[in-house]
Amino acid sequence: MSSTVSNTPVPPHARSSLHAVQVLGAGSSGSGVHVRSLSAGLVARGLRVTVCGPWSAEQGYGFTQTGARFTGLDALTDAGSMASLRRATQEAALVHAHGLRSGLLAAVALRGRNVPLIVTWHTRVDAEGARARLVRLMERRVARAAAIVLGASSDLVAGPRRGARDARLAPVAVPAPRRPPETADGRRQKARAELGVVERPLLVTAGRLEAMAGHGPLLDAARRWRVLDPRPLLVVAGEGPDRAVLQRRIDTEGLPVRLLGRREDVPQLLSAADVAVLSSRWEARSLLAQEALHAGVPLVATAVGGVPELVGEAAELVPYGDPEALADAVTGLLADPVRRVELATAGRARTAGWPTEDDTVAHVLSVYDELVQTFLREGVDGPGR
Repeated sequence: MSSTVSNTPVPPHARSSLHAVQVLGAGSSGSGVHVRSLSAGLVARGLRVTVCGPWSAEQGYGFTQTGARFTGLDALTDAGSMASLRRATQEAALVHAHGLRSGLLAAVALRGRNVPLIVTWHTRVDAEGARARLVRLMERRVARAAAIVLGASSDLVAGPRRGARDARLAPVAVPAPRRPPETADGRRQKARAELGVVERPLLVTAGRLEAMAGHGPLLDAARRWRVLDPRPLLVVAGEGPDRAVLQRRIDTEGLPVRLLGRREDVPQLLSAADVAVLSSRWEARSLLAQEALHAGVPLVATAVGGVPELVGEAAELVPYGDPEALADAVTGLLADPVRRVELATAGRARTAGWPTEDDTVAHVLSVYDELVQTFLREGVDGPGR
């Protein structure tokens, strides 16, 4: 296939036969939210959409509720998943994979077939040593197999994605949470009461309990909050392999931290918070940061990856791995209600300039149009095959 892509859009009436297959792994919540939003938008524009992924993703995000079909990839082996994916893509005009493993699975399943592959990088794989070298090889293989690589942040486009024929920035929008009416302060107080923080500050973070999330430095910072009066409570929404290790530290050191496990109400938790905290080692387009700014909650975040370009001046940024800076930034905000109001206002203003879900769907659809036209021009069967 040529690397030159046509800019002639596919007529809307032709899209009714366009079958787009989305391939999703068991990765971050951000990619799952994005694929659900994208599926809904594409179906609304007349496309046929099939989502392929683990059944747990369908249970968590309800892709079929958007009008998309769903094919489970919970086979015991990659070969079984690949066979399922090949069957699901038999009539596909294009395949859009989200993440490294999904991209590799799709690239192998499509080998020898004239079906264009798009890959969106939502995040990067945290690996060291021999595994890091293997991950880089996998990334290059996927990048070379893709007609277009999309990155959720600038460093995902310009950084380790060498070998891509066409790499583009494609910020991923998430649904803006509905803001409760100003008269619903009682709802906020109820949420705080349920967490036992009626008279003390509430700090909220969310994400998978793993090394990339930076919970080690975050707990180091929490040690410094023990001397505050009133002592703030940090609640952590999420599950992951580090839960037992983190809980032991919390218990042993008497840290004012509570692990809440997996929660479906993170926006509601944020609406009850005094400060949101993002301590990650790296992020592309952080879901937590987006939700916090949408909710008008002051945010303290590590200045890593795509976070600075996402939040601008609407958050307090600190270096990764500096517990003192993190602790001081949170303490400073808790002692400065005027600054908290300033950040809340700046956060909501910042979100007004972010792409909407509709913008994201329109951008992805324009990429699909380009690829379909390119394949038609080169004599490949059209989108209805």
